[in-house]
Amino acid sequence: MNTLQLPILIIIAFLFGALLIPLLGYFARRLGYITALIATALSLFFSISGLMHVLSEGRISYHLAGWMPPFGIELILDPLSAFMCVLITGITFVVLIFSGRMVEHETPDKTISYYTLTMLLLAGLCGMVLTGDLFNLYVFLEIAALAGYALVAIGDKRAPVAAFRYLTLGTVGAAFYLLGVAFIFISTGSLNMGDVFKVLPLLEDSRAVIVGLTLIVLGIGLKMALFPMHAWMPDAYAYASSAATALLAPIGTKVAAYVLFRVMFYMVDPDFLRHDLHIAQIVGYLGAIGVLWGSILAICQKELKLMLAYSSVAQVGYIAVGIGLASPLGFIGAILHALNHACMKACLFFVSGSLRFKVGHSSITDMNNSLRKTMPWTSAAFVLAAISMIGLPPTAGFFSKWYLALGAIEQSNWIFLGVLLVSTLLNAAYFFKVIERMYLKPQPRVAAPSEEPSEDPVQELTDTTHVNRNEAPASILLPTLTLSLSLLVLGLANAWIVTHLILPMIPDWL
Repeated sequence: MNTLQLPILIIIAFLFGALLIPLLGYFARRLGYITALIATALSLFFSISGLMHVLSEGRISYHLAGWMPPFGIELILDPLSAFMCVLITGITFVVLIFSGRMVEHETPDKTISYYTLTMLLLAGLCGMVLTGDLFNLYVFLEIAALAGYALVAIGDKRAPVAAFRYLTLGTVGAAFYLLGVAFIFISTGSLNMGDVFKVLPLLEDSRAVIVGLTLIVLGIGLKMALFPMHAWMPDAYAYASSAATALLAPIGTKVAAYVLFRVMFYMVDPDFLRHDLHIAQIVGYLGAIGVLWGSILAICQKELKLMLAYSSVAQVGYIAVGIGLASPLGFIGAILHALNHACMKACLFFVSGSLRFKVGHSSITDMNNSLRKTMPWTSAAFVLAAISMIGLPPTAGFFSKWYLALGAIEQSNWIFLGVLLVSTLLNAAYFFKVIERMYLKPQPRVAAPSEEPSEDPVQELTDTTHVNRNEAPASILLPTLTLSLSLLVLGLANAWIVTHLILPMIPDWL
């Protein structure tokens, strides 16, 4: 295998999967699922091979059709893009294992559509990560977006409305991005990111450049669900099918955040964005507000899936805070949190899906402590993921917040530090609300003197001495446990991850 072709192979594996799944699925729906697994496994193999090559030998540049940049389209595999490809394909592979029974349970008549759209979504996301061309990034963004809208629509009866809102706001974000690219192209005469990086220092006083960069950040911020442009996210995640949410929530917004990283730290001088345009600070403060806003709204929710959706607004805010710090520590914290949150949120949505599969709902108010007996492993996975989301050591979530806090202290940004501390308390409030329902016996309600005594069905259930286990099937439970345990592994291995994977990503000029 020619290592120089790894960037295009990562994308081609998904495109061939999207082509084959409808054809093979015509004969047997199971073949569509197997094809999706094989395509994702191949892409994961190519991604890991690319990451190993990049870390040992240096970046890979692939020129489509042999046309050299800046005129031709370039695919780039460097430490950042290779890391993101491994994250995308790795999480997706676990999600697909989880989706096997879940898709058949929730949307049995749309299995082929789900797996085909999944392959198109991943081709678009990996293309966004790998491309070195601003317009080509827009093309891949639209491929991923269209597949994402359709995946959201495959849900309950409220899903089409949520998908339409997602489509409307997503189209606005894409339009902002494309208009910004037009301004950059008019000013620099190039769409290649490396070429633009060389030319922009000569044009930093150009109004067209300033407007173009502002529009690009605004458009990607909407795709990232950065506050206050997050209105599409809660309903899209809550009303989509469990399999679709488990796929979109961990990786969708992370790729949009990657684009911000690529533009703000690799295409433009960070000092220009920080000191002249103040875009970095704006992104950071919007992220800080989003952390508090998303956490407060998550506390108010009575449905687990909707609570996790609002929690995602807050978690995106952490990444934005790291971008806003525009420092090595902020960079490390943001990238590490993108990795940690992908695993944490996938695990939590797995738990939500497991509850819907076995119990028929994921309503917090209808939960009781029988879950610790009927679904002990699922409940334990939720606790571990929740503790990581709160940020307690030695779980993974603690260390990404730790680096963000160090970055805030380094720059004497006490507002960011205060937000990180307050958000930890807010996270504890809404996650311990669920843990209390799962593990603690509810207090009996004292009847008023005028009331006749009545039996409490919940209390009667929780007082049962023997409860049969009712865990989800192994294909659903094992991915859930794997991701929950990975949070401990990522936490204990955080020093190695930072030293060997993240530090090589940091630009020399940051």
